[in-house]
Order: sequence, then C-alpha cells, then structure tokens
Amino acid sequence: MESEKRLGFVGIVVDSREEIARVNKVLTDYGALIKGRIGVPNQEDGTAVIGLIVEGTNENLGAMTGKLGNIPGITVKSALTGKKK
Repeated sequence: MESEKRLGFVGIVVDSREEIARVNKVLTDYGALIKGRIGVPNQEDGTAVIGLIVEGTNENLGAMTGKLGNIPGITVKSALTGKKK
C-alpha cells in the first residue's frame, strides 16, 4: 500500500555556495514534490537559506532531505503535517 501524501516545509541552510549546484540538482530531481520555493542569499558571507513548501510521501520526502543532508556544508530541517484525508 502506498503511503499517503503529506504537506510540509523544508528549510535548507547553505553554509558555502560552492555546493549550490549539487543542491539545485537534488531539488530538480525531486521537483515534483516542490510546491513553492524561496531563496535568500547573503552576499556578505556567501551563505544562503532556501525554504520549500513540499507535498509527498514520507519515503519521497525522506529521500530528498537525506540526499540534501549528505552534501557537505548543507543543513536541512523539515516539518510535515499529518496525513492528508
């Protein structure tokens, strides 16, 4: 039985912009899960924060956040709602 989809938020902190191409590759690969995206770069120190509104199964969202979290210099936190009706 397939898991039900959940709505949530993923916050990504990019400590070094050197890895941003890898972050964007993962986000492109999981683009079907992303309902909205905002990026706020900090030009002074080269960091950035990316906020995503996502909808998907626990498995898909976990796979995406896991891949992002394995990129050096990237911190990922997520919060998901309960199962959809």
